[in-house]
Amino acid sequence: MLVGIQLQSTKSQPQDSGDLKADMAAMLQKVADERCKASFARLFNHFAPRIRSYALKQFGNEAQAMELVQDTLSNVWQKAHLFNASKGAPSTWIFTIARNIRFDMLRKQQNRKEDICSDDLWPVLCEQTAEPNEVDMDEQMTLHQVGEMFSSLPEKQRLVIEAIYVEGKSQQEVADQLSIPLGTVKSRTRLALQRLKEMLDHDE
Repeated sequence: MLVGIQLQSTKSQPQDSGDLKADMAAMLQKVADERCKASFARLFNHFAPRIRSYALKQFGNEAQAMELVQDTLSNVWQKAHLFNASKGAPSTWIFTIARNIRFDMLRKQQNRKEDICSDDLWPVLCEQTAEPNEVDMDEQMTLHQVGEMFSSLPEKQRLVIEAIYVEGKSQQEVADQLSIPLGTVKSRTRLALQRLKEMLDHDE
């Protein structure tokens, strides 16, 4: 439960990606304009499991995962008026909030610059594991671009990035899988993300 909203147990029916995007945008607008709890409950039921799944992969801790879910969706409730449908999908906006909160949590709890750096491209790379029916045409183009950029990375860096962002493994799991030190995984991740970021900036 969040701000007095009770989760619904019913499963939503599959929707066309365009319909889903429009539906989510409309619900955000109702939250912004009317403080509509029913619309917020639907947003919560849709996004909470997805944010929790992401957070568990990053933190490996249920308590921290749920803290990220609660803080993210509290921000959605409070800042729904800041969403601009012309600038991106509701999912992109909400997961950017989650990413920023995760940054703050890492700064406060761990102060690990390498881990923070490894999340710099998360809003783009997370689409690699998005559900197919939730990826619109613009996001599919981004997927194609990022896929081409992946292939241009040195093999050692590409293997690490794919393991972390596509397979959802932790840095320690990647180190164990490749039989290399954790520091090497972090270094390759940092270098690869810097290179990908440069390529993305160059394409814009």
